[in-house]
Amino acid sequence: MKKLFFTAGIVSIALASCGTVQSIVQNTFPYTTNVLISTGVPANQEVSSSAIASNVQSWVGGNTNAQIKNIRISDAKISSISGSDLSAIKSVKIYISSSGAGEKLVASRNDISTNANSATLDLADSSYLDEIVKSSDLKVRTVYVLKNQVSMDTNMRVSLNFSSVPVTNN
Repeated sequence: MKKLFFTAGIVSIALASCGTVQSIVQNTFPYTTNVLISTGVPANQEVSSSAIASNVQSWVGGNTNAQIKNIRISDAKISSISGSDLSAIKSVKIYISSSGAGEKLVASRNDISTNANSATLDLADSSYLDEIVKSSDLKVRTVYVLKNQVSMDTNMRVSLNFSSVPVTNN
């Protein structure tokens, strides 16, 4: 009976350790920005809003030698934080860029549901974004098209999550 409890204890510790190791090995770091959709924005026309991704820089530090690699976009979402829901939005595209690597589409959505307060975006591809994200001048550009002009200013939050793994010295 003692062996059974001892074995069960070891297995429990091993399983808990696997989760801990996985969370240490795979890093996820967020980026959020707010985009103001004002009443003067015309319908059926692309509108662009850019922001410096300073909170991503706090994770990576603008350090091209940062000890992480295989950086990918793992999740992208938009949500209404003030004003109305997302029903006026026809489509949205999220790009990231840096001066050394150019611009890359990371997420988009063409069929925003009416009356929704948030929408998960489709990820563009699974390529690595190391060069762009590790740069010291990472920018995020949001491009949106409205179905119809909004009657009140609306703040939309763009939330991106990036994942990476640590560099191993083999």
